[in-house]
Amino acid sequence: MATTEVRPDLTPSGEIRVMSPYRAKWLGWFTTTDHKQIAKMYAVTAFFFLLVGGTMALIIRTQLAAPEQTLSLPGLEVTEQVYNELLTMHATVMVFLFLTPMLAAFGNYFVPLQIGAADMAFPRVNAFSYWMVPMGGIVLFLSYFTGGPAAAGWTSYSPLAGPQFSPGNGVNLWIGALAILGISSTLGAINFIVTILKLRAPGMTMLRMPIFCWNMLIQSILILFSFPVVTAGLLLLWIDRNLGGAFFDPANGGNVILYQHIFWYFGHPEVYILILPLMGVISEVIPVFSRKPLFGYKAFVYATLSIAALGTAVWAHHMFTTGAIDVKFFAATSFLISIPTGVKMFNWTATMYKGKIWWNSSMLHAIGFLSMFLIGGITGIFNATGAIDFAIHDTYFVVGHFHYVLVSAALFAMFAGLFYWFPKMTGRKLSERLGIAQVIILFIGVNMTFFPQFALGLQGMPRRIQTYADGLGWGWLNMLSTTGSFLVGTAVLLFVINFFWSRKRGEIVGDNPWDAYTLEWATTSPPPYYNFDALPPIRTERPVFDTNHPDVLAEDEEYDRRVSSHPL
Repeated sequence: MATTEVRPDLTPSGEIRVMSPYRAKWLGWFTTTDHKQIAKMYAVTAFFFLLVGGTMALIIRTQLAAPEQTLSLPGLEVTEQVYNELLTMHATVMVFLFLTPMLAAFGNYFVPLQIGAADMAFPRVNAFSYWMVPMGGIVLFLSYFTGGPAAAGWTSYSPLAGPQFSPGNGVNLWIGALAILGISSTLGAINFIVTILKLRAPGMTMLRMPIFCWNMLIQSILILFSFPVVTAGLLLLWIDRNLGGAFFDPANGGNVILYQHIFWYFGHPEVYILILPLMGVISEVIPVFSRKPLFGYKAFVYATLSIAALGTAVWAHHMFTTGAIDVKFFAATSFLISIPTGVKMFNWTATMYKGKIWWNSSMLHAIGFLSMFLIGGITGIFNATGAIDFAIHDTYFVVGHFHYVLVSAALFAMFAGLFYWFPKMTGRKLSERLGIAQVIILFIGVNMTFFPQFALGLQGMPRRIQTYADGLGWGWLNMLSTTGSFLVGTAVLLFVINFFWSRKRGEIVGDNPWDAYTLEWATTSPPPYYNFDALPPIRTERPVFDTNHPDVLAEDEEYDRRVSSHPL
């Protein structure tokens, strides 16, 4: 009997199936395992949630712009309940759906390129990790259609987040969303660790690896230590809410302080989980645009390791006022962690010292990061001092400090990286005119927004309040802060405009327009699917620069030889 060949590319009548290029292109985004495509999807998703969370922030700031008001918008009246919902959702979106995916975007795109690999170690797991992010976002926002979102704050302390004070599905969906996002981050962390440890190109020892990759490695290790802990804590909270558990119910033998320990054991390392990759970005940008090697490469590595170790021993400085922890011990560890952070600040500054600085948008954003992170770090010392923290805890001083680190500094570092790597991803430069306008507006905006909050905190304004009485002297500072927040929003919109304009009309550049140092600049812009046709010899942490400037490499090797042979 004759048989008929069954081919998926043929119709039953034998005609060739032709998929339109448009359909094939969009289908590819849903099925890709290419780390670069996944990175772009991470970035687009993160920017979408930045706009969502940023809009919530603008509503919050407008509500607080004047005393004794209840803001009314079309279809929305910012009552106390709505305000608490906005506050909870804004913080959750910005931490878990903007910053975390944006860092994953940087890591996914550039870690394999910087270590000379063709892809991540587990490409399908990488794709799965990404698709859990929009899934988590959908679960979080489903609460708006099932009785209202969570309103217990992004920490969701018990008993406020328990069934008595937060009935309904809002907190349940919040817990589910964070569990999904936590699994995504954990899988991603495992993937980064294996990729960095096992897929480095020949010659790339650990101490020749780019600082950005070091920071992604340490961030991933911190994720493995902290995310499973908070996921377990959220599971206990869900059991308390839905199955009659009493883990955090003192009336039935539970302990509410236990939840705070679990949350902050994750919550403070989370600060370093978010800021370490951005420190890595800055450590790539500043040397290139200072035309110097990074000052103190090994010191950076050891400082990053120290931050990771100490970052798991400082969590309870968020709990000084509970009376349940040893204030002196956690104050001491909090002071100690400022030392490796200070080493990094010194080394970034030393890298720029006597350098031939290229004052472009990326470098200006990097300098903006240094100034914002310095303010955030110095004000953090006040929060780490027990006696001072008793006075400023849960005031707007804490809000100002937190936002200087994870909004001001983070935005500057993110934009520094985007301006730096945009030519590698697209083959075109972003507009410098729009970039310089953006960095000026952003610098004015973040300082106008968050610096007045220090004064408000010292004057006694508590955080998480929907309104405040007239006559307290807080009105003009809040109005100043609100005005600054709209400037920050303007700066972000400028970048969006710059992106879409430059994507089609930006200046076309070569494969390495910055004369940069690391391996991602050894391939085409944008890179091919397989990343590299060939790799240069890797003899230092600057292999591309060494190849392009053999005379400098020879001088450095001669200097190293003379130093190593010196009797002292």
